[in-house]
Amino acid sequence: MSFNIGLSGLYAANKQLDVTGNNIANVATTGFKSSRAEFQDVYSASKLGTGSKAVGSGVRLANVAQQFTQGDINNTGNVLDMGINGSGFFVLNDSGSLSYTRAGTFKVDKEGYVTNTDGSARLQGYGVDANGKIRNGVLTDLRIDTSNLAPKTTTTVSSTINLNSTAGVIDQSIAANRFDPTKQATFTEQFSTPIFDSQGNQHVMDQYMVKTGPNTWDTYTLIDGRNPDGTDPTVVTTPAIPAVPATTGSPAIPPDPAIPGDLGTPAVLATAGSPAVPAVMANPAIPSTMTFDSSGKLVSVSTPVSPPTTPPTATLGNDLKITDWKPGTVTDGVWKANGAAANPAGLTIAMGITTQYNADTARSIPAQDGYATGQITSLSIDGSGVLLANFSNYQTKAIGQISLASFTNEQGLQPIGGSSWKESYASGMPGFDSPQSGSLGMIESNALEESNVNLTNELVDLIKGQSNYQANAKTISTQSTIMQTIIQMA
Repeated sequence: MSFNIGLSGLYAANKQLDVTGNNIANVATTGFKSSRAEFQDVYSASKLGTGSKAVGSGVRLANVAQQFTQGDINNTGNVLDMGINGSGFFVLNDSGSLSYTRAGTFKVDKEGYVTNTDGSARLQGYGVDANGKIRNGVLTDLRIDTSNLAPKTTTTVSSTINLNSTAGVIDQSIAANRFDPTKQATFTEQFSTPIFDSQGNQHVMDQYMVKTGPNTWDTYTLIDGRNPDGTDPTVVTTPAIPAVPATTGSPAIPPDPAIPGDLGTPAVLATAGSPAVPAVMANPAIPSTMTFDSSGKLVSVSTPVSPPTTPPTATLGNDLKITDWKPGTVTDGVWKANGAAANPAGLTIAMGITTQYNADTARSIPAQDGYATGQITSLSIDGSGVLLANFSNYQTKAIGQISLASFTNEQGLQPIGGSSWKESYASGMPGFDSPQSGSLGMIESNALEESNVNLTNELVDLIKGQSNYQANAKTISTQSTIMQTIIQMA
């Protein structure tokens, strides 16, 4: 029996050295989790159990348990290098077979899919819909779409405006004071905002503020220096001029001597005449009227209905609504449609936070929701695992979100190599969710989780394992000496 006890000790010590050696070998392996050899003593037993004087039969290896403690996370500078700070596993799909890993060394293949280092498995996550909203619940292969971002027509413009209550009133009943965008004296202040049509063409929307009374202001909205419908607001009305017919004239008639006192008729010259000149109708910009109360707060905005009605009507609210914008270009003073369209529902200019205080007339940086075509310039990943594509038109769009897996019993996972594990009966079924949900950790991009091996402890364990091996070998050697002594006595 002593030989068997010693042999079991040698086997156990050898396994301990194997586990320690494996830990040391993977001290630099990304996402590696160290293992620990766990042993149990062995007793011979009958149906009635062991006696009080039973001697053990040695030791056996009970389990090699992996330790899923957090490894250090170090910066790498590569956006697709990701470390999990907390619990959870990246999910990889290899032709329908799911595996789980803490090694976040990912890359993009030729089709744009995010894969592991050798490209054999694709990283799993959640896709986005047409509006860029994350579709949680259904795992899919994460893909970085490098196609251009389609343009978006402007639908809303908003800003904070203060109109100086002490500004002078401009009496527009006087012809010289009537609004003309080319004459600065006819308006109090001008604000410009870039807006976009359906093809991503940029236009300049100008708002001209004209103080017309103690608490009333008119605002004129022009786009590319024209009325929204493309007509010229600077054209002056002229009346029609009728046509002047041409005359053939007549020769001079000399005096008739038979008629006393006849002086004759002088010649009449022919005239070329002139064509009729039609009347030129003006297309004046139509203002919206803002009304303020005595404390300088906006009461309402009255916007004329377009097209005009008879009698004229207007809508009240806190916003301006432009429904007749026809995008075009102005070349050498001639306006021409560019083939694009405006938002079918119209362009809304939010005026609700406009005030009239005794302070300089000023406006905050305007916000508008349109943009031109954009090319992807960079990628970033936030702590919740959302992949954000940054475009050349200063837009940022979510293109997917990483999913993490969690298990009731992590130590029940089956290691398959490559710093990956498979689900097993002992681990239980995985639960999938986005990072920072529940107990799941956060994603740190541009970084990797290092091995959690403590090299100092492993070297100490190596010495202990060597000592255990030598001690068990000594047990066998001693038993051999005793056997030789017994044989010599015979």
